Amino acid sequence: MKIAQIETFSNEFVGMLKVTTDTGDIGWGQVAPYHADITCLVVHRQIAPHALGKDAMDIGALVARIPELEHKFPGSYLCRALAGLDTALWDLRGRLEEKPVCKLIGGEPGRLRAYASSMKRDITAEQEVERLVQLREQFGFDAFKFRIAAECGHNIDQWPGRTENIVKRMSAAMEDDIALLVDANSGYSPGKAIEVGKFLEDQGISHFEEPCPYWQLEQTKEVTEALSIDVTGGEQDCELPTWKRIIDDGVVNIIQPDVCYIGGLTRALQVAEMAAERGLPCTPHCANLSMVTLFTMHFLRGIPNAGKYLEFSIEGEDYYPWQQGLYVEDPYTIVNGFATVTDKPGWGVEINPDWLNKASYQTSRF
Repeated sequence: MKIAQIETFSNEFVGMLKVTTDTGDIGWGQVAPYHADITCLVVHRQIAPHALGKDAMDIGALVARIPELEHKFPGSYLCRALAGLDTALWDLRGRLEEKPVCKLIGGEPGRLRAYASSMKRDITAEQEVERLVQLREQFGFDAFKFRIAAECGHNIDQWPGRTENIVKRMSAAMEDDIALLVDANSGYSPGKAIEVGKFLEDQGISHFEEPCPYWQLEQTKEVTEALSIDVTGGEQDCELPTWKRIIDDGVVNIIQPDVCYIGGLTRALQVAEMAAERGLPCTPHCANLSMVTLFTMHFLRGIPNAGKYLEFSIEGEDYYPWQQGLYVEDPYTIVNGFATVTDKPGWGVEINPDWLNKASYQTSRF
């Protein structure tokens, strides 16, 4: 069964990829979000030429070979584009075998505990506490992540005193059985991160994400070694040698690969396996409700070292208008704080034809 056609449907934020074989069978995937229109151009220039005419079932070989053939272009955009092909081929295989992807990788459909993930920094502590308490009451979330510091902030808070205020207010507002997580988005130097981390420990925070510039692995490791709180990271990292270093050197306590940023499910599974050998849990990054959260749900149901939670974005149309209307049926229902992977074949969704009709279209054929 050969790959006969690769089609992309994109706007600035989302890019869907459809694979069609010479037998007429199809699979749907997605390139990484944000500047997805550029990523889809990379698909047709640097991914499709190496994939067309190849065995559609030999996903591992394709995913391994394409970066070698494009060795002059390592890094983010190639991986972001490769994710579209990889995830479409997994969907194709699931449809052919009439199995959900999680079952193809050794897992079973079922529930996942979700944490409500806030993306906002332009929000006061009082406003953030109010909306997270409301979400707890409405959907039963028992874990929440909120933002501290400023993004790549060089030790400067989003505004003076915000981090201390929001941490204290969140800690006071939530019961002891509620897990609280924070994300600093590369905001601190090691010294400042350690200072903030000890404050977080005192306030009962259990997860300190990306405390230092993520590309400075030694800085993050210094923080990890100084604190008892779980230090986490890795969402931006897409190169497997970097991941090996992160895991082998004990840079973080919990790894957070993003299925789309890293280049697809196949490469994410390789990283999870490396982490499992070192006893590290995997709590992936999936910060919006495009297909990346769906990929992550299946991923978590299929790996032995799945972390405690599924990241679940709580931002709606006011913050992410582009994630609306992507599916014929919404796959993201939270009940009592849990999301559910169904037993539908592949990823278990159909892309909304109305959305596809409005998207920019490109095709490559064998």
